[in-house]
Amino acid sequence: MTSQDFTNHPVPLSERRGGLIMALLWITMVTVFPNVLVGFEWYKLGMNLPEVAASLVTSCLIILAYSIPACFLGSTTGLTYSLLSRSIFGRWGSWFVSFNSIWVSTGWYALNAIFLAEGLRGLFSLNIDPLCFATVLAVLMAFNNFFGFKGVANFAGYLAAPVLVIWVLFVFCKASMNCPSAALIEATKVPPAHALTVVSSFVLGIACWGNEADYWRYGRPKWSASVLPLVISLLLGQILFPITGWMMARLFGVTEYAAATKLMNDYAFGGISLISATVLIISYVAVNDAGLYGAINAAQNLKEFPRKDCVTALTIAGALTTIALFGYKQNFEAVAALSCIFLPCSTVIMMAEAFVILPLFGRSTSELARVPEFSELPALRWPAVVSLAIGIAAGVLTSGFIPGTATWQIGIPPLQAWLISFLTYSAWRVVQCKLDGNLVSSQSSTLSRTTAPLAETITERTAD
Repeated sequence: MTSQDFTNHPVPLSERRGGLIMALLWITMVTVFPNVLVGFEWYKLGMNLPEVAASLVTSCLIILAYSIPACFLGSTTGLTYSLLSRSIFGRWGSWFVSFNSIWVSTGWYALNAIFLAEGLRGLFSLNIDPLCFATVLAVLMAFNNFFGFKGVANFAGYLAAPVLVIWVLFVFCKASMNCPSAALIEATKVPPAHALTVVSSFVLGIACWGNEADYWRYGRPKWSASVLPLVISLLLGQILFPITGWMMARLFGVTEYAAATKLMNDYAFGGISLISATVLIISYVAVNDAGLYGAINAAQNLKEFPRKDCVTALTIAGALTTIALFGYKQNFEAVAALSCIFLPCSTVIMMAEAFVILPLFGRSTSELARVPEFSELPALRWPAVVSLAIGIAAGVLTSGFIPGTATWQIGIPPLQAWLISFLTYSAWRVVQCKLDGNLVSSQSSTLSRTTAPLAETITERTAD
């Protein structure tokens, strides 16, 4: 594998992909079967169609406000999520960021293996132990990652995404034509604020990856190259999919998971289980390809070793995590709630450095493309580490995830966590830079020697 799939170096421009392949990849990463099933759940809760649609659009706008600069950060620097953290978080801080990426990615990997096992058992009434089946699937789903980004992107672009797009549009059009217009004016049983909290928790949890740089470092460094693919993928996966599920629940009065899965099979594929199973397998394999790929990048930041060994080790970890999460009733809620807090909070801190601090002091975001050695770094960069800790604490405490904190559940916890991390870091760094007279306090060793004249310029500006 060339340069170990560039897990420790910037991706050269010659290896970058166009907007189409990135859009197809991202479609597979935010378009999964649970997105349909959650629409059945929201109908069961008493949400009406306009409320669901408005909450989905609002949630997607929040994601776009975060993900557009997050993806551009990856394409501008060409670096993985973990490599970007080095100069901003310090040695131990970067290890912590990488560790978070590994456990979050592994958690999602295990969940998708469980979901796929449940779906296949339901379609074919398989008399197979569900835990063993899910564990075997977790092992088999790692295959594409032995071929690096090329294997992940090719499977997504040439097979998974086209299948998913056709499926989404077909089922949505068929359901919308049969759904009565009265659905648009039905009363809701859920207050709008609560509906937004419920919907945004799901959408942000499943569509906000947090380590966008791991994938978009292969994109072209243009704002336009990120915006359109993100909009298209969210429209399909996070708006049309859940609305389709809601309309199906409204049409047939089905709200239970098993019945909803069978209904989707009958409605979309005429009851031909083999076709439905093929779509499910393609969908879950594609999203697990991406999840494992992110974990590999993070692991390579901790210690660089052969890719096949890394994939093998993480596959075993994914299988063990599948066993651990299988009997936990709130496994999806736990992983979704924590993943959209831990990983994005680190990313918004990186974005603050790249798009606020650097330009404010006359520097270029591309300077972050240099990968410092750990020996050059201090153990911790306090502004980033403390801002991350505060943001994570705020997000977790207001999410109601910890037993006994249900009364603290307010607003949109992930968004609040991101804003707190972003604002805390930005304010601290501005003060730090003005006091120290240079852009990255105590970080001159991590920058190339060519930055010295710029540092002198900033010192003169501060003195003035």
